[in-house]
Amino acid sequence: MLSWALIFLVLALVAGALGFGGIAAASAGIAKILFIIFLVMFVVFLILGRRPPRV
Repeated sequence: MLSWALIFLVLALVAGALGFGGIAAASAGIAKILFIIFLVMFVVFLILGRRPPRV
């Protein structure tokens, strides 16, 4: 998922440099949402992985 966020970030940067404002804004928004979802999942799995094993 982080790779998709990075792809949309690069797409937003390229579109912004070429002057496509609407596409750049949409791509940046998608990249931001995917990055937030990635961070939330990372924290959840980090917490779940630190639990002591059930016996």
